[in-house]
Amino acid sequence: MIWLQELSRVETPLITITAVIDTALCVGAGGSSASLADKSIVRNAERNLLIPASQLKGRLRHECEKIARGLGWAISESPSAEKMVIRRGNAPVGFQRSEYEVPGYGETYHCLISQIFGDPVLPSRVMFDDLICTEDPENLPEVLRPGVTINRRRRTAEEKKLYFLETSPVNAKLRFTGEIHIQPSFTLDRPDYAKAIIWAGLHHINALGGSKSAGLGWLNWELPEIKVDEDIWQFLAKGGVN
Repeated sequence: MIWLQELSRVETPLITITAVIDTALCVGAGGSSASLADKSIVRNAERNLLIPASQLKGRLRHECEKIARGLGWAISESPSAEKMVIRRGNAPVGFQRSEYEVPGYGETYHCLISQIFGDPVLPSRVMFDDLICTEDPENLPEVLRPGVTINRRRRTAEEKKLYFLETSPVNAKLRFTGEIHIQPSFTLDRPDYAKAIIWAGLHHINALGGSKSAGLGWLNWELPEIKVDEDIWQFLAKGGVN
């Protein structure tokens, strides 16, 4: 159980991250009464453009899972809730290892990535802020990008399938800044690898938002330098050793 009054007393390390958009960004949802676009870009109450924390967290988890699998660790199959909970009674051989045991959770195993991002049983120990655009919204005009649905079988445009996407201005080098809050590890007797693998995962994200194959959302990161102790590298390198 999580006690909010206790959480407020815990000092959580922060990683301040900045995404610099190289092309144009299209992060949004369909339908808006304030725009002609069929898919408007997401803004906060102050009209600032933003990249939702949920989108960043989901994408980062996916990249961290790929890295951990590459190091030989067995990783639960997210986002399926049934496959993410590994019961000790019928756990696959790859999950039956001491590194997947978490104090207080004696009936389940939790892979390295679930111990950071959580699963249906274990709470997440990382919290993400929305990435907020630092540019004054008054300086950002509405940009509409037309598109049309393509019939892949006939290789022709579908009739009456013209749509408009709202994007950020092209090649404006807009900066989106936010923070990642990391709470203490569940297993204090092991090296805390969370910051190292999150930092590596961010470097694997080259684009966010929709229409990436059409050139939207490509970015680069401005991340703080971090120091990773040797025992953390040695711990992560044990993935193939059971």
